[in-house]
Amino acid sequence: MKTTRFSIFASMEFNLNVFAQPGAWVSLLTLTFLEIVLGVDNIIFISLVTSRLPEGERKKAQKLGMLMALGLRITLLCFIGWILGLTEPLFSVFGKEITGRALILFFGGLFLIYKSTTEIHHKVTHDEEAEMKTGKGKAFFAVLIQIALLDIVFSFDSILTAVGLAKEVIVMIVAVVISMFVMMQFTEPVGKLVTKYPTLQILALSFLIMIGMTLIMEGLEFHVDKRIVYVSVLFSLIVEVINIRYRKKTNHPH
Repeated sequence: MKTTRFSIFASMEFNLNVFAQPGAWVSLLTLTFLEIVLGVDNIIFISLVTSRLPEGERKKAQKLGMLMALGLRITLLCFIGWILGLTEPLFSVFGKEITGRALILFFGGLFLIYKSTTEIHHKVTHDEEAEMKTGKGKAFFAVLIQIALLDIVFSFDSILTAVGLAKEVIVMIVAVVISMFVMMQFTEPVGKLVTKYPTLQILALSFLIMIGMTLIMEGLEFHVDKRIVYVSVLFSLIVEVINIRYRKKTNHPH
């Protein structure tokens, strides 16, 4: 089995002197930026699954969801050696080696596609309000469980990116903390925007289905350039924003 530069448990004696080196700051800035970009799908998912909750519970669930993501990523970084061990083959199927990382990405992608498709069904059939009335407390905890499950998948992707860009665990942790606090500032505004415009909800859910497909492809070891996905979504978002402005003008002529 291949050895790595990390032990199973990351050293808890973090050396802050690493920040005296210019290279550490370059790694920190680069990694923070990439963590924010990779966290866009996390923000969208949290905004969507909490959109069916009452206003007060929605804000609470969004904050708890982001805090869970932060705590999970820091915890997993402290077990970085175990995370890297998931890239080692577990068994073979038809001569193809299957790793723990592949299983997590594959089933995480399936769950994301299932959840996004279910949400689209709810919005098309307009049965979400009836569901909410049957058990508000259950709905709140169900949302938190869904966020936690997806946080695990997104966190693995995030951490593997961090390992490729930084050598020190403390640099990775600081980058994750900064990026998560930046993303927390956008979760509520994105949630309000998604709730206000139903067409944006469908667009966001379609984006999550695309992300789910890329996770499955990655799990099957077919590399997908995520830049293509993000550029496609950005283009679709621009078109939808233009449509929203057009509908406003036609409905409220000056």
